[in-house]
Amino acid sequence: MRNLTLLTDLYQLTMGQGYFARGKHTQKAVFDIFFRPNRLITYSVAAGMDQAADYLENLHFDESDIAYLRSLGMFTEDYLSYLSGLRFTGDVYAVREGEIVFPYEPIVTVVAPMLEAQLVETALLTFINHQTLIASKAAKICAAAGGGVMEFGLRRAQGADAGVYGARAAMIGGCVGTSNVYAGKLFGVPVSGTMAHSWVMNFPTELEAFRAYAESFPENCLLLVDTYDTLRSGVPNAIRVFRELREKGYEPKGIRLDSGDLAYLSKEARRMLDEAGFENAIICASGDLDEGLIRSLKAQGARIDTWGVGTKLITSADMPALGGVYKLAAVYENGREIPKIKLSDTTEKITNPALKEVYRIYDGKTDKALADYIVRAGETVDESKPLTLFHPVDTWKRMTVTSFRARKLREKLIEGGKRVAPRYTIPEISAYRAGEYARFWEEYTRQDMPHIYKVDLSPALCELKRALVEEHGR
Repeated sequence: MRNLTLLTDLYQLTMGQGYFARGKHTQKAVFDIFFRPNRLITYSVAAGMDQAADYLENLHFDESDIAYLRSLGMFTEDYLSYLSGLRFTGDVYAVREGEIVFPYEPIVTVVAPMLEAQLVETALLTFINHQTLIASKAAKICAAAGGGVMEFGLRRAQGADAGVYGARAAMIGGCVGTSNVYAGKLFGVPVSGTMAHSWVMNFPTELEAFRAYAESFPENCLLLVDTYDTLRSGVPNAIRVFRELREKGYEPKGIRLDSGDLAYLSKEARRMLDEAGFENAIICASGDLDEGLIRSLKAQGARIDTWGVGTKLITSADMPALGGVYKLAAVYENGREIPKIKLSDTTEKITNPALKEVYRIYDGKTDKALADYIVRAGETVDESKPLTLFHPVDTWKRMTVTSFRARKLREKLIEGGKRVAPRYTIPEISAYRAGEYARFWEEYTRQDMPHIYKVDLSPALCELKRALVEEHGR
């Protein structure tokens, strides 16, 4: 495992020296990771916690790290000596990977000595921002397609790590396979892929190229049919090779379309395949697809069974950053919590103070999610009593629910610097995401003008926030 302890911004280390010099480095602190809304965020799929946990368990400065920091000429020797023995000793609370999450709610909380908690900010945001972004994009694409999406983006990813962990996140978001062989090995996920146009061009004729591929992979023969002319050459040649395969006792897998009018070509190709007796041969489409184009193709009656999505998935092209932030929520003095708040002229940027817990409230009859409810640590939700939910800013917007169940949204991921939460497989995480996604009304998850899902504060937390705003305002 790589040592990523220096995967941080310099100011984390300079603040660390300041805390150390003033004896504040061991003060217990609480930091929250959450993200703010924008016009493209309807919901997100949490991911990256597994990599975050591995990073925290492995946190240490080796000799070369300390030597490099010394070479900068910025840090004192006593501080560097302290860093040389540093390990992460705190606790971390996090939603499960695959959880459906919304703006403002803390999806990860770090409770640790101040220097440790400050140092890990950058890396945690790197892991969680990226993988949550790609898992969320994949979930939206898979919802539009109705399934059968393969991640094909490695060559367009912004670097190797983005390609590998982007593939992992895409599988969490609902993709059924990836072209990324390294990700397949690392994470035990299905890999898929057949041929490129260069294969076809390397033979004297398209028919010879198809025959050669079928000879190599008779049980998994899926042919790329748009190198020259899809309907006058590609599909007829594919059908000819499929007949030859059938004579040898094999059934073809199908064809892939990578360019042109995918709606028209897929409908015509489906007709030709069916008329030739290959009703079970699938049609796969690829080529700069995203959820919007997939919805359009389906609306046009495209006969596409599986989708290979690359660039616009692995880069989340329409929203290239999630915008998750890491904010101080509390410190402790003599065992007493001192809540902290960040103020702003923009109301939405005022943070929620104190150590908190998050509940998801489900309707008692339908078991559909009604709202998320953020409370102060130690508060409980009594399912036997009516619960009034209200907007944390527009407080006149409220509703009271009487028949409901409440579920804690987070679990302890790290305790005393060691992982305590189970390590789930990618299929388990994806299945969990699918199950929780099904508990949301379509009005909240649709792409066009969705209802805003409620993320509300308890009266106690709301009052604390109001009091701190007034106190700092004075």
